[in-house]
Amino acid sequence: MSAPPSPAFARAWRLSAILVLGFASGLPLALTGQAMQAWLTVDGVDLATIGFFGLVGVPYTFKFLWAPLMDRFEPPWLGRRRGWLALTQLALAALLWWMASLSPTATPGLFAIAAVAIAFLSASQDVVVDAYRTDLLPEAERGLGASVHVFAYRLAMILSGGIALIWAGQWASWPRVYETMALIMAACAVVSLLALPRVSAALKPLDSDPRRELLGFAAMLAGVAAGYWSARQALILLGLDPNDANRWIQLLFVMAEIALALPLAGWAARRAGFETLNRSLSSYFAQQGAAAFLALIILYKLGDAFAGSLTTPFLIKGMGFSQEEVGIANKVIGIWLTILGAFIGGLIMTRLALYRSLLLFGVLQLVSNFGFYLLAELGKGAWGAVMVPAFDWGFVAIDTPAALDWLLLTVIAGENISGGMGTVAFVALLMGLCNQRFTATHYAMLSAFAAVGRIYVSPLSGVLSQSIGWPAFFLFSIVVAVPGVVMVWWLRDALARLGRPQTDGMVDD
Repeated sequence: MSAPPSPAFARAWRLSAILVLGFASGLPLALTGQAMQAWLTVDGVDLATIGFFGLVGVPYTFKFLWAPLMDRFEPPWLGRRRGWLALTQLALAALLWWMASLSPTATPGLFAIAAVAIAFLSASQDVVVDAYRTDLLPEAERGLGASVHVFAYRLAMILSGGIALIWAGQWASWPRVYETMALIMAACAVVSLLALPRVSAALKPLDSDPRRELLGFAAMLAGVAAGYWSARQALILLGLDPNDANRWIQLLFVMAEIALALPLAGWAARRAGFETLNRSLSSYFAQQGAAAFLALIILYKLGDAFAGSLTTPFLIKGMGFSQEEVGIANKVIGIWLTILGAFIGGLIMTRLALYRSLLLFGVLQLVSNFGFYLLAELGKGAWGAVMVPAFDWGFVAIDTPAALDWLLLTVIAGENISGGMGTVAFVALLMGLCNQRFTATHYAMLSAFAAVGRIYVSPLSGVLSQSIGWPAFFLFSIVVAVPGVVMVWWLRDALARLGRPQTDGMVDD
């Protein structure tokens, strides 16, 4: 038998795996978010409709409902984690290629379906990436692992959310951009198949009846459909029209449908005996302060979610910046600053406890939103501009020097550095709340609650910004950031007690 790898090599291999998977996890997000918003904006789609397109990300908030299947079932030969990674990544590559063939104006229905399907698979990939990372890293490496994950995640967003805008402007073709992203995702799948280290999970999947599990999942889906239909019919009986031109009425239908679908899905899963979901949720809620932690997870980045939900339309349509300017400032320079913030946050967390880190970074996130209000009030060119020389890096180039707005760069710097710092502490919090027997389901549920703000504020943001204007909208984003900071202070003792995840033993995946 060959000698086991040295501890240093094993650690480097683990962190390299986190790097690759963080990149694969971050790549699709902008392609159904900021990059898609840019595509819709330049194609002439109105602002409120772009806001409603934010709902294609709804799967991110429901992913814990099917995460138990990824904890319970194991694709043959590859293992429970690596198998699901390869399958979701290959499917994402195929769907991105299909979306590239569609038009948001000529075939809006199919375009929306493709975007929802990509979001579903991206959320599913995130379930496995988060579980793999939590299973793979020992507790001592989790702070560093969170920084590496954020670095790679944001690096992917530089590509799909920043360089993509530059390519789209230079190529005059968003479809070509999405085809390129599909090929990159396929390459990530190859790495997942061939190069990832095996992981240890806390326990084997539950020894439950697989047919009963699938029946429980089907019942849960039926509960979702019943909740959607019941809420819709109730509002129609009250005399409301789902196709009303009033965007607030449309928003009411969407929110009511989602609000009723989720509890009915949970009730159906319990009645039908969806054991992995039921036991994993019971395991989480058995811990002290479980519900309060969920409230903290929703509120902590709510202000960031409002400020960032329509950043691209705000900068392109509201402020008059070009796609290339937004791509360079917000999606390339800005995301590098997020990476810098993530590393600064990781270093600070080696000195400060989780509670103090969350409190400090939460205050900085709140203050950074004031920059968008300042930009909306003062406008483009208020602080002058700096010239960026022409460059050619092979994969991206600018043929002529470009002017970048100083105020825009300042706002982007503050928002992204503070956001990166907050994200590192936030990821560490989520990992600390997981029981490793149900890692996929627990992390999926926690990160789903974290996505509530990012997904559900999008349609509200579109309607609200049209109703009250950009300056008042960004002031509102500052106000809604306050409860998250207050929740951190209120839970200071519980955060100080937060220990390592529960574990009952170790077996090979």
